[in-house]
Amino acid sequence: MLSRRNFVSGAGAISAAVAAASVSKAAMAALPEPVLQTSPNTMPPLVPSTGRPYNAVVTLNGWTLPWRMNSGVKEFHLVAEPVVREMAPGMKAHLWGYNGQSPGPTIEVVEGDRVRIFVTNRLPERTSVHWHGQRLPNGMDGVAGLNQPAIEPGKTFVYEFIARRPGTFMYHPHSDEMTQMAMGMMGFWVTHPKTKHPLIDDVQRDFCFLLNAYDIDPGSYTPKIMTMLDHNLWSWNSRVFPGIDPLVVRKNDKVRIRIGNLTMTNHPIHIHGHEFEVTGTDGGPTSRSSRWPEVTTDVAVGQMRQIEFLADEEGDWAFHCHKSHHTMNAMGHNVPTMIGVDHTGVAKKINKLIPDYMVMGERGMSDMSEMEMPLPDNTVPMMSGQGPYGSVEMGGMFSILKVRKHQPAGNYKDPGWYQAPKGTVAYEFTGALPEAPRASSAGGALTHPARAPGAPTDVEVQIRKPVGGHGGH
Repeated sequence: MLSRRNFVSGAGAISAAVAAASVSKAAMAALPEPVLQTSPNTMPPLVPSTGRPYNAVVTLNGWTLPWRMNSGVKEFHLVAEPVVREMAPGMKAHLWGYNGQSPGPTIEVVEGDRVRIFVTNRLPERTSVHWHGQRLPNGMDGVAGLNQPAIEPGKTFVYEFIARRPGTFMYHPHSDEMTQMAMGMMGFWVTHPKTKHPLIDDVQRDFCFLLNAYDIDPGSYTPKIMTMLDHNLWSWNSRVFPGIDPLVVRKNDKVRIRIGNLTMTNHPIHIHGHEFEVTGTDGGPTSRSSRWPEVTTDVAVGQMRQIEFLADEEGDWAFHCHKSHHTMNAMGHNVPTMIGVDHTGVAKKINKLIPDYMVMGERGMSDMSEMEMPLPDNTVPMMSGQGPYGSVEMGGMFSILKVRKHQPAGNYKDPGWYQAPKGTVAYEFTGALPEAPRASSAGGALTHPARAPGAPTDVEVQIRKPVGGHGGH
């Protein structure tokens, strides 16, 4: 739900927020009314009706913050406050964020714009806002105690500067940063070029999202802020699969995806079916000579990576972090490996004491996607998501790039599952199988290296040190 009183009425009229003519003179001199958004769905791009035109971004499971023009200055109002975020159907988290959401809304401006951001603090502790990657006056950089006094609860501060260079940036607190970022306080900032830029190509689809992570015990709502790496919910814009919307594009669209990482570890972001180039970082667009085709790019802590590709292959293509633990939900870290262990006898005995006990993990973890055991309240399954052929067995940082030939230009509606042409889907083979070669026979002597005389036969690894010195090296 998007709400406001005298700024804009209803999500359908969101584009009217950019028209200064709709704001009275009295309101122009006062604090802008904050615009709030509580829906977890991906909102349509906010196309500007005044000022320099640009190709607006689409924030995955998010939205763009409206502004008003005041004597040539773009004015925004951010409200730092506790929020409730639906991370996936069936699970909500009690986080901190901005304007009803975590992450906060994306801020879009044009190179050369003078920007004024009012920040109101409705948190129980003081805060500040750092404009990550921006060139600006030192006193506007947002480090509490160093560049400015902290914003105390109930107070409103003003940041004002010129958006000096085009690119993709982030914003987040620089006051009790560990707590506030662990609670979800962050957002995206996009500065569009004011004229045709030699290093920034035109695209038909422009997406952005932030990588963030939480440690929320099953059945609870609030993150454990002291966790450094052992998070159990790895998310894009505070959503986990199957709650992350697909990226819907038209075949042969040029696509840009901007990815910012404010977690505590790196993420190798991988796309199926296409090759991309890294065309920008939070330092700006990359030189054309530095680009090369890739299918995975690592996004380190505090970094932004902008990738671009031609969506010329129809289908439903997986798009995810390639750390496999980051594509699972509600995952425990101290669970022993039970693959190959026969639980049968033990399970029968335990069932007499605990009727609902179920064996897990003796054949791997895919059984988790088929179990119908009850979950604690406010929890999502570890592996989930139904595809056209069964369980996708994913979670966390996973989404789907949906490329369709007949997707209307500028339309982001989910087209449903891809209908693969006949003969292009892997299928079960039912004929006679030839003998498959095994590594032991195929490798021959290489598979069984000779042992030193008198060496024990029950040691897996043998180490042979060089003899005769190093004179021949």
